[in-house]
Amino acid sequence: MKYRNILTKTAILAAVVFMIQACGKMDVFPTDQITTGSIPNTSDGIINVTNGNYSMFKDVLEFNGFKDDNNCYLRQYFQMSDFAADDIVCGQKTEDPLYYSFTYTHSPDQANARYFWYVSYKIINGANTVIGIVNDHNMDDPLSKQLEGENYFLRAFCHFNLVRFYAKPYNLGDPSSNPGVILRLSASEDASKARASVEEVYNQVISDLKTAAGLMNQSRGKMFASKEAAWAMLSRVYLYKEDWDNAKAYADSVINSGKFSLETSSSFPTYFANALNRDETIWAIAFTPADNRGKFGSIASMLYSDGNSGWGEEFASKSYRDFMDDHLEDVRWSYIDTLYKDDGSVMTKNGIQVFYITKFSFQDGDPNLSSPVMFRLAEMYLNRAEAYAQKGNTAAALQDVNEIRKNRGLENALYTEVPAGKTIIDVVLDERRRELAFEANRLFDLLRYKKDIARNYWGYHIIGLTPADIDLSTPPTGYDNLVIPWNSTKVQYYIPVDEILANPLCEQNP
Repeated sequence: MKYRNILTKTAILAAVVFMIQACGKMDVFPTDQITTGSIPNTSDGIINVTNGNYSMFKDVLEFNGFKDDNNCYLRQYFQMSDFAADDIVCGQKTEDPLYYSFTYTHSPDQANARYFWYVSYKIINGANTVIGIVNDHNMDDPLSKQLEGENYFLRAFCHFNLVRFYAKPYNLGDPSSNPGVILRLSASEDASKARASVEEVYNQVISDLKTAAGLMNQSRGKMFASKEAAWAMLSRVYLYKEDWDNAKAYADSVINSGKFSLETSSSFPTYFANALNRDETIWAIAFTPADNRGKFGSIASMLYSDGNSGWGEEFASKSYRDFMDDHLEDVRWSYIDTLYKDDGSVMTKNGIQVFYITKFSFQDGDPNLSSPVMFRLAEMYLNRAEAYAQKGNTAAALQDVNEIRKNRGLENALYTEVPAGKTIIDVVLDERRRELAFEANRLFDLLRYKKDIARNYWGYHIIGLTPADIDLSTPPTGYDNLVIPWNSTKVQYYIPVDEILANPLCEQNP
């Protein structure tokens, strides 16, 4: 079976893959494709498709015959990662599938994981379409090559995130035999295709990023991919692969490019609300007021509420707050907004203390609007610090960690040596947790270092919990789901049922 041609402009940007028939039977197909025949082989034509590919990170696409405001690539990306870790606590039971990420009650028909798989391959398909046009028509002008590079980048970005969610970490078992995800490298390949190995996916991602970096020589702004964004992602991918030399080398390339600078302790508290205009940002997904879906579907809506702007049902966890308590002068506290009662005590909802998270709020003053940052300079310093630490260069690792700390209000708490009872790796990972909290990194950092996901605090990740059970003066004991082992099969999401039913070559996760 070949992927079908879709000829309308609407289908180009949002082709429906899974459709509910009038009789109620689900007609399932693996990721649908479009062909190059309906797209003008001009810079304007491929700009339109490329910009549409970026839009799919934030748009609500029709899925299974209808649109759901909760279906958004970025909403699922942050929730499927951070809600499964230990920095965010679930404040109440909910029918939103984000609850499955908190509770690890995954299933093949889980709505958020199904949509994320679907839209990821939609973006990959769009990227393949542009790459195919540029190559088929020998388009070699600088803008066309830039756009080709951006689409190689987007293809790599989506494949890498898929392999992180649906496959084992690179360093768990044998990456050459562990199943990864399906590599889609053409807009016209067969629908039935087996999962590539984890190693094959990583190798393809690296190849695509190197190709992208070589092609991108123009700047279209921080909301589009760039050579430096490709370098930043290469640093991240090599870090996960434990190739410390290359992780450091590509972090060096970004740091030494001269195009970025760290936010200071005075500017950092307003950074995320203004990320598109700040020098620390390497790549962010641009949202405008027209993209804001308010309390129904915005990334911020579950994490913050001014009383009517969102649901505000998920909070900074006790684990994260206890971890941060050693330095209350740290300006990274500015992204934790405590809700107080009239008597000055902390407000509770369903027995859980309310500590809102505002990293996705207040662009243009709107509590539900932000342009989420995918890569920023601080991560490059931390990637390099981790590489130095793993190579035994403690002094250089501490210097990079201190570069972050002195710009976050900790000028008087810089490291001169590794603290007693810690290793240099501990120091770097601790700083990653402080700096990159709520940015879809924590879960994968725990898994990379084979650390259990410990959530020994009250919250609705504890299945069956009621407000009457909660006693904030004592930690919970005797409950299931307080600790998820790093090697549990629960950690990987199931391959969606849609792909399994339609693609007989695709193997399901255990």
